[in-house]
Amino acid sequence: MSSSRVRIVFFSHWAEGLHDAGSYLEGLPARDLRSRVSDADSEQLLRMARLDCDWDGECLRAFSDLRHPDLEFAPARIADPAGLLQLMAHREFDEAQPWLVLIAQRPAPFAPVIGRLLEAFKARGGRVLYWAYDDASHTMDCFSSSIAPHLSVLIHDENPLDKRVRDHLPADCRTIHSSWTANVVPFAYPFCEQPEESIVFLGSQLGVTPHRLRQIEALQQHFKDRFRAVTDHSVPVAEREAFTRVKVHVCPEGRKFSGDTMHQAHTDRPFWAGCMGQVPVSEDSKRGGRLASLAEAGMIVRYAHGDLDGLIEACEHALALDVATRRRIYDYFNREGTVGPVVGREIARFLGVSPQAQEQPAPAAVDA
Repeated sequence: MSSSRVRIVFFSHWAEGLHDAGSYLEGLPARDLRSRVSDADSEQLLRMARLDCDWDGECLRAFSDLRHPDLEFAPARIADPAGLLQLMAHREFDEAQPWLVLIAQRPAPFAPVIGRLLEAFKARGGRVLYWAYDDASHTMDCFSSSIAPHLSVLIHDENPLDKRVRDHLPADCRTIHSSWTANVVPFAYPFCEQPEESIVFLGSQLGVTPHRLRQIEALQQHFKDRFRAVTDHSVPVAEREAFTRVKVHVCPEGRKFSGDTMHQAHTDRPFWAGCMGQVPVSEDSKRGGRLASLAEAGMIVRYAHGDLDGLIEACEHALALDVATRRRIYDYFNREGTVGPVVGREIARFLGVSPQAQEQPAPAAVDA
């Protein structure tokens, strides 16, 4: 098999077997999820399942669109444990090197078998990339013993990794502290030259803390009908593009942002907003340092934790940014803040086909 021909296999409990990514995504909007919830008559459960399934689908779409000048990507697949066994029985396993992609804490439900699956997959010549996103090395019991020994690339949020995980990683595993990015295909959403002079906050029900409510109330009082808060878990994929017409996005921090291992953590919202052409406004953590390089480069606007006046000032500043500055933000996040460029680069580096590739620095900020 060619070392530069790669096939992404996205690991997902939603897969129900092995599927080509294209056909799976095509059928996803019409998929009946009633068999996947505990109460098929519950509209709330079905809505939550739909949002989660669609989010997983957008991750698949992003990982399926990897591009790198030194690699050839065969059509991607999606598989659950049964689908992975099915894949390993195919002759085409030899036509392109499969890279199994694990994300977040999605492997945890399969803890009893995940180690054996990864061992067999790697024995057949496959590679495993894990984008942990959150505090997985400290909170997922099966990480160190069942997953870490089989990894070729580990992209993680927490820093430092749990010592047990570090001790179990192969010597050739690439470990990168990169945290979240946007699960979107670069430039999938058009840049809006003249958006509404408005602000949106997109958060989850879990994130509506007293602290967050104070922020929402302050923004509503100051900006009135120019501000809208959405706190219903997530936004349906079909509704995402509407937010390209909103100029500013107040982005929530990670819910564990004050913890020892997560004080530089964040959610994907700043990246997702930037890819939409919105100006991300992000709260700094109590510990400081989170997203500092993006703020220094002018890619996001930050304010101090708990500073309501600072939040309003940051939003006013973001609303005043000109088209050239917003386009620089949009271009940067689409080129460097999405899944595809990061993963393509790290696979190429692991395979040694592009050892000198370097991340592009964030473009200089432009004063509004």
